[in-house]
Amino acid sequence: MFRTLARELKLTNMSNGSMVIKSCRFYATSIVGGTSKLDGKVAIITGSASGLGKATAHEFIQNGAQVIIADNNTQLGPQVAKELGPSAQYVECDVTVEAQIEEVVNVAITKYGKLDIMYNNAGITGPIFPPSITELNLDEYEKVMRINVTGVIAGIKHAARVMVPKGYGSIICTSSISGLLGGLGPHSYNISKFTIPGIVKSVASELCKDGIRVNCISPSAIPTPMTLTQVGQFLRAFTQEEIGEMVSELSVLKGAKCEAIDVARAALYLASDDSKFISGHNLVVDGAFTSFKNFVFASPD
Repeated sequence: MFRTLARELKLTNMSNGSMVIKSCRFYATSIVGGTSKLDGKVAIITGSASGLGKATAHEFIQNGAQVIIADNNTQLGPQVAKELGPSAQYVECDVTVEAQIEEVVNVAITKYGKLDIMYNNAGITGPIFPPSITELNLDEYEKVMRINVTGVIAGIKHAARVMVPKGYGSIICTSSISGLLGGLGPHSYNISKFTIPGIVKSVASELCKDGIRVNCISPSAIPTPMTLTQVGQFLRAFTQEEIGEMVSELSVLKGAKCEAIDVARAALYLASDDSKFISGHNLVVDGAFTSFKNFVFASPD
């Protein structure tokens, strides 16, 4: 069965100004079981052994892509690649080591002859405690920045290295609503995520002339393994399931909550030709969370 049918009409002008159909044919645009928006494309996703990266890898593969699972988790990474099937390949990658990012990109070129999509998704929250800037551990701060910022820049650098000669490509980065509003996370994490949209703007201004699009996604809070672990540090009395419910209930959009699939579909959009004229953009996936702040008035006595 076909998902959709398109109809092509050939029209002929008549002398009286009317039109008649000369010929008509139908053709299928897609097959049930996958929309194939990334058919034949090759993608690298960093930090894809779990959470948002894994969900995005699955979504990309469902849409016809070959995906390299680039992650430093040598236990989960191969398992995820096996779970996702023959269109997935695991390559060990620590994004703080530029040579490893370079090698992942080289693997894509060696095996597939190209790289269409680079999704710089790897990131960490860093320590939740201490919360005060006066007690910030600068060594921990540097660690967060090396992964969340420098790792992203290295990913962009090496993706651009192979995309520029081809004259096309889509580069995506993960930011956060913590990069739009202060106070939503630890200082190191917030600062790193505020940086990502700036990187995107800067790089998009250069790579547009080479036909390469650069965008980022800023998701709302999602109960990923990383989030559950970090929040669990100060909600020790609650189970992981209970914490997950608390995180989901932060949504302000009635009847909906932010899930990993929402971010995966946002990434699919930015990776595909559906967004062919979008670059330098921060796609906020937050159900209006960052769109308002209510005034709170004291109740009259």
